[in-house]
Amino acid sequence: MTREPLFFSSRWVLAKIRWLALFVLLPVMTAGPATAGAGRELRNDVIGVIKNQIEAFQRDDGQQAFALTSPDVQEQFGSSEAYLSKYSTSYKAVYRPRSVTFLNLAFSRGRLVQRVLLQGPDCGAVVALFPMIRMDDGTWRIDGCVLVPATGNRAENDPKPVPDPETMG
Repeated sequence: MTREPLFFSSRWVLAKIRWLALFVLLPVMTAGPATAGAGRELRNDVIGVIKNQIEAFQRDDGQQAFALTSPDVQEQFGSSEAYLSKYSTSYKAVYRPRSVTFLNLAFSRGRLVQRVLLQGPDCGAVVALFPMIRMDDGTWRIDGCVLVPATGNRAENDPKPVPDPETMG
């Protein structure tokens, strides 16, 4: 009497892995490089603006940090001094981060929002949501910031929806 193996044969498993790889890799390999390049360029542009602002905060350069915000944010704060004061007291994780990890770039209600995992000076982790707007000259500006506690889950798998950017400030 022959017994059936408890597991499939290794040849069968290898054949299934090859088929799976073909169906997973083929769409990736045939995707248009222009689309991937444009998405990467957009993300790099947005990340560059946020990095520049964080670097300005680290130098206490309120004018540079303020210059990277949207006209609405500039109107709301009125001056670079008021803006720097607010961030130095209420947004310490953005003002003096110990570590910065850029997460996914997403669209929420037609607006671009960059998520950033920050470890603050107190070692607490938060996710900063940066809604972005594109200016007429093609540059990107920060249109506010909302800090939410980082969960124990990986931040990019956090099921919470991105808040309405119109309420961000």
